[in-house]
Amino acid sequence: MTFPTPYDGSSKLSQIGTKPLDPSDWLEPDAAMADQLAEKNRLLETHRDAVFAILPGSEAAQEELLTHLADYLPTRFPHIWQREGNAMRILPTDALVPLEGDDPKLLTAARLVQDDLLLLERDEDGWRLSAASLCFPSSWVLGEKIGKVLDQIHAPVPGFGPGTRSAQIMARMFDATRPDMPMIRWNFSLYGDTRLFHPDVSGPGERRFGSGERADPVYMRVERQTLRKLPRTGAIAFTIRISLDPLDRLESHPRGKDIAASLIEQVEALTPEQLDYKGLTLEKDRVITRLSKIARSSTAALNVSVNPLHGDTPKA
Repeated sequence: MTFPTPYDGSSKLSQIGTKPLDPSDWLEPDAAMADQLAEKNRLLETHRDAVFAILPGSEAAQEELLTHLADYLPTRFPHIWQREGNAMRILPTDALVPLEGDDPKLLTAARLVQDDLLLLERDEDGWRLSAASLCFPSSWVLGEKIGKVLDQIHAPVPGFGPGTRSAQIMARMFDATRPDMPMIRWNFSLYGDTRLFHPDVSGPGERRFGSGERADPVYMRVERQTLRKLPRTGAIAFTIRISLDPLDRLESHPRGKDIAASLIEQVEALTPEQLDYKGLTLEKDRVITRLSKIARSSTAALNVSVNPLHGDTPKA
């Protein structure tokens, strides 16, 4: 199943924008899966403290998430995952992941999919981040967020901190989430490199897209985010899959002109606080100049033979 690219304005920057998701489409592996799994495994081995954290008491939710994935993946994607006794075979990489052992259950689950996996559990103060495998953060640090509740986690996001209307809406949305109805949302940013592990934050006074006259390189970084309530523990599994595309790709994309025009509109609409948060304060004019050239191009609208912005599901 395919969804509209968020660049086209269907998912606005700095808005919650969640939509119901068919449970069968909970996860959506793409062509970058093998490379991202390799990078995830490398980070879990070399930077585990930076990308993996669990709180005591989260064990039941971790186990429920792993059990759910072990049932869902080979059923929904038999050409990618196959169950072999107490292990899971990932066919595109030929990796065999044991499902039982001494590792935390969330760590095992994280080795199965390219998505980052986070667990939030409800207590008297709200939805608290109790466990996370976050190998591909987009400008945030797991060690600063683990153990915090939603409004504290989103404190740096303009309009989403404690006491804001958006924080209250988000908390109510988590409360209302049903096990039979996952939710999906998209978030995207513009970055100057292709690093997947990107915890660092560009300050408002920093250049993000090179020092030349032309903003270059520029990459569109998309997060496909899902929320799914686990029926037994009531925990919410939050998944994040990263996609990266160079801005140049819009020049040959069949909808490149429209997408560039939508991006211009969305960047123009950002408040000064949102520009700071997105690292675009010094880059806004340069980015809009590049996008304007694409939006005026006739080639982008005529070339219809290129691949979509996001890779297809990998084949066995």
